[in-house]
Amino acid sequence: MIFRQLSDDVSSTFTYLLADEENKEAILIDAVFSQAKRDLALLDELGLTLVLAADTHAHADHITAAWLLKQKTGCRIASAKAIGAEHVDVPLEDGQEFGVAGVTLRAISTPGHTDGCMSYVMADQSMVFTGDALLIRGCGRSDFQQGSAHKLFESITSKLFALPDTCLVYPAHDYHGRSVSTIGEEKAFNARVGGGANETDFVEYMNAMKLPHPKKIDEALPANLRSGCPEDGKLPEEPDWADIRLTYAGVPEIGEEWLEHHLDEVTVLDVRLAEEVKDCPVTEALVDLHIPLDQLRSRVDDVPREKPVVALCRSGRRSAMAVNILRENGFEKVASLSRGLMEITRN
Repeated sequence: MIFRQLSDDVSSTFTYLLADEENKEAILIDAVFSQAKRDLALLDELGLTLVLAADTHAHADHITAAWLLKQKTGCRIASAKAIGAEHVDVPLEDGQEFGVAGVTLRAISTPGHTDGCMSYVMADQSMVFTGDALLIRGCGRSDFQQGSAHKLFESITSKLFALPDTCLVYPAHDYHGRSVSTIGEEKAFNARVGGGANETDFVEYMNAMKLPHPKKIDEALPANLRSGCPEDGKLPEEPDWADIRLTYAGVPEIGEEWLEHHLDEVTVLDVRLAEEVKDCPVTEALVDLHIPLDQLRSRVDDVPREKPVVALCRSGRRSAMAVNILRENGFEKVASLSRGLMEITRN
């Protein structure tokens, strides 16, 4: 199985990618709207087809990417039936199995943080994705969205702690640089519900927390009840000057074919060394400006701003760095030539 844990630093949210290595079908769990381009780029680079976007609950701290991913890939959306969110194709109930060929998950109803919280456990019980029900050495709050400390204690101790001690725990969030735990660890060391804590201990602890109102809840919750669909139902605007592909590393790229048909509309910047340019037969017809990468920061004012800029090099690695330098200096319409001159000379 292909497995990746991705992170959104703004909301401290983890997104999980699971895919079968043979048929390349993938699931994303708790995808974040603002990270959709990153996730789509990773799927593309790994040659995966997104089949399911699943949310563990209606989040209050970020907007889900489920609807956006559905528009981009045709995937289905899965979330708890109890949430009643719009645009859901797979409304999940307690004990229901779902997934893709080669990757099977079982939905476990784990209310308490919210009434519609689900945890997703692998069929072999090797991993469980606990959303905000069980966190690493903690748990989700229980003071809003029909939350209940009593229900949360029951969900964790009777359902999640019934999984094998070796089962890996992957939560929806962590705020202290941790990424994974186990059921055994949490039973022993969880500060709120582990180490033999009883329901009274837990409920009194939770009721004494007095946490501030989530900053983004008034925006995030209504959006997440639409599975992340904007109020106007429109897709976010894409760059209109080129057929841009965003890499997993966050670099905007354009292909050789697009560049060939739009040379007059852009400034082509070659960031190779002088000796490389001298020995390259395609440079003269293609390139408008040559500035070696190690000189670009000091000569950035030599780059015209009237047109979009396409940076190139031999392989696309140095031009990716050039794009970052140009963006740092206020260039908005900029891209790297995908795979560089290697692609052009091969064709």
